[in-house]
Amino acid sequence: MKTLNKRTVVIVGGGLTAGLIARQLTDKGVEVVVLERGGDHTDGAEAKLPTQRDELRWDVRQGLVQDWSVQTYSLRYHRQDVALPVRWMEAFLPGEGMGGAANHWNGHTWRWAEYDPVLRSHHVQRYGAKAIPADMPLQDWGVTYKELEPYHDLFERLFGLSGKAGNIGGQVQAGGNPFEAPRRGEYPQKALESTEAGLVFKELATRLGYHPFPTPAANSSGPYTNPDGQKLGQCQYCGHCERFICEAKAKGSPEVLLYPMLRERKGFEIRLHTHVLGVNYDSRTKRATGVRYLDLMTGQEYEQPADVVVLAAFTMTNTKLLLTSKIGKPYDPVSNSGVVGKNFCYQTNSGVNLFFKDRWFNPYLATGSTQMVMDDFNNDNFDHAGLGFLGGGGIGASQFGGRPINSRRLPPGTPSWGTAWKKANADWYTHSMAMGIQGSCYPHRENYLSLDPSYTDAYGQPLLRMTFDFRDNELKMSEWVTRKMEDMAKAAGADIVGPAVPRKSPFDTRQYQSTHVTGGTVMGTDPKTSVVSPHLQHWDAQNLFVVGASVYPHNSGYNPTGPLAALALRLGDDLVRYVARPGMLS
Repeated sequence: MKTLNKRTVVIVGGGLTAGLIARQLTDKGVEVVVLERGGDHTDGAEAKLPTQRDELRWDVRQGLVQDWSVQTYSLRYHRQDVALPVRWMEAFLPGEGMGGAANHWNGHTWRWAEYDPVLRSHHVQRYGAKAIPADMPLQDWGVTYKELEPYHDLFERLFGLSGKAGNIGGQVQAGGNPFEAPRRGEYPQKALESTEAGLVFKELATRLGYHPFPTPAANSSGPYTNPDGQKLGQCQYCGHCERFICEAKAKGSPEVLLYPMLRERKGFEIRLHTHVLGVNYDSRTKRATGVRYLDLMTGQEYEQPADVVVLAAFTMTNTKLLLTSKIGKPYDPVSNSGVVGKNFCYQTNSGVNLFFKDRWFNPYLATGSTQMVMDDFNNDNFDHAGLGFLGGGGIGASQFGGRPINSRRLPPGTPSWGTAWKKANADWYTHSMAMGIQGSCYPHRENYLSLDPSYTDAYGQPLLRMTFDFRDNELKMSEWVTRKMEDMAKAAGADIVGPAVPRKSPFDTRQYQSTHVTGGTVMGTDPKTSVVSPHLQHWDAQNLFVVGASVYPHNSGYNPTGPLAALALRLGDDLVRYVARPGMLS
């Protein structure tokens, strides 16, 4: 193993969070090196026409996603079960390359509810402590929305978000989300244009007394220049956002808005094709001394010493690196002790298809975020007293792209092949839409991450093992919110309404549901129940920091990107302070 010269800050992972942290650090002259497992997609076939439109390559075959033949995860539903490796994943899609999963994301960018960072306290105050089941380890983050709001605002300006404010300084705004956490001003850009599906949903929800609004989006509704001078093009509504890189550079992504700028800054370096094997840890001094990584192009192993180590990789990777490096106590559900791996959460989604003989929809007129949605039944925006569950979900109608391989809705009873199947596709392709629920997932004592004792990856390291299933709280929540959506669908005037099926057990990783996983390295104020402090500082290694969705103690009814970005920007500022004066941050 070759030892390199010591650096000030080394960041593991070259995605969104790493780019935002590096922006804050290099702006103050702090030296940063970023280690990214994948390559640079900027000038590849995946970013240029006509190959950018290759649905088979980038969507079906997951060309921008982690290679499951090299590194995957194992799954079991209960700790008494034997876990087996997942050979093909659809449930979540870790990125591979500079920019990470923010290369192929849809662009939904939410601020979570004002009460989300203090969720346990909120529920205790509203419903009493007994409303929280003993097997639901809800906990507060140790930071408030008010503290994060300036960083939400900065991120939205950096990424040129399109949307309509619903709450400016406590004043509800017409056309926006009345349940939105207070914000200081409008979105940087106007909301995206609504599609026919959105218009149907808006009219329906308004008629029923609900509060529809356009999804906040990192798809640029017009030409935009951010505060750093980086530019976005105008969205073309081509429908190739999810699982694709935007060839028009109209989707807020790190490889467009962060890394070109960072590469020009003194003291910044990104090393591509570097697979981090672990964090070097001195248990005597309780400090991280650096990281070990493999150069995937040469096969050479390196040790990179650093004053500060930041884990800014995918949710699963952050957790695995702590477990394999033996930093922190692994979570044990039997004794209900330990912290690394606890509070692993997914999302609880469901949907319904609607078919209109006399209404025409253009499936190709779409973006990753062309969605009209409502929050009336999301999270704790309604009274849960007596319902037997906590949490909820946003209900919306989306139109993400009519790509020919995977974009087909068919009425119930349609044959699975043959002439009748072909005719149904032709009849309904432009006469159907979908409504869906993106639901919360609260932690459960038996849902957690650990190292697999039997299976290893291509590098000889244990697979990360998921012990996860949808438990009673999420099953009850999905049943209740899905029936609300079904009632709406039946009132929409469609000729055919498909069955609205609530989320059921068991968890099926082969089925796309969302790409959002959280937990494993959760934040909090107590070292007995959290991995990192409210400043994302590891309790057992003061110069080790962890950032990403892995620090969320629960999963909300929203995409995780907004708070993740705000926390990353805040951490960047915290690290400037730490480098100047090392110690526990407060």
